[in-house]
Amino acid sequence: MAPSFLFLPLFALLVISPAFGSDPSQLQDFCVADNSSQVFVNGFVCKNPNVVTVNDFFFSGLDKAGNTNNKLGSSVTAVAANNLPGLNTLGISLARLDFAPGGLVPPHYHPRATEILVVLEGTLYVGFVSSTNNQLFTKVLNKGDVFVFPQGLVHFQYNQGWTNAVALSGLSSQNPGVVFVANAVFGANPPISDDVLAKAFQLDKKTIDWLQAQFTAAN
Repeated sequence: MAPSFLFLPLFALLVISPAFGSDPSQLQDFCVADNSSQVFVNGFVCKNPNVVTVNDFFFSGLDKAGNTNNKLGSSVTAVAANNLPGLNTLGISLARLDFAPGGLVPPHYHPRATEILVVLEGTLYVGFVSSTNNQLFTKVLNKGDVFVFPQGLVHFQYNQGWTNAVALSGLSSQNPGVVFVANAVFGANPPISDDVLAKAFQLDKKTIDWLQAQFTAAN
């Protein structure tokens, strides 16, 4: 793993700046998620503080590489309120990103969070598309570099190097959500009408049907 100083920019920005917290502010010291509760609320029901333990604020395993033996050559290990209950109502979460050479986290967006990424090992080509004139912002990142992806904008991370790459991402929500663009469009369930997609992408229906078959099978 990289030296601990590489983690400092990430956590300083997440913890010190209140502008990063898009979730509602907590009304008590903590609200540890009770993942066994059947009550549906916006977030998670609080566990009784009298039964909260130190392990509710602890997660182990980000030192272990994710499995990149898949079509995309990437893996995302998320740490959010569902597997670190103490994050509930605190407005942050975390993810480890692993990439094989040529690995990709494909175009996607987080509907509820800004993402800040620091490269721990390797080289990544990253970018996002703005909602103004579809302007593309890209950068090649090396070890120790930091990049931010604004909330709700389509972005990607690609390992264009010849060795494995590792990054750590902080997100400004306990439940940032993720929507992969191609999966959402071509793998929707039930499927979006091929008439709609053929018109939208200016493609023939045969091509649309083929694309839908790829993503339906993948899902």
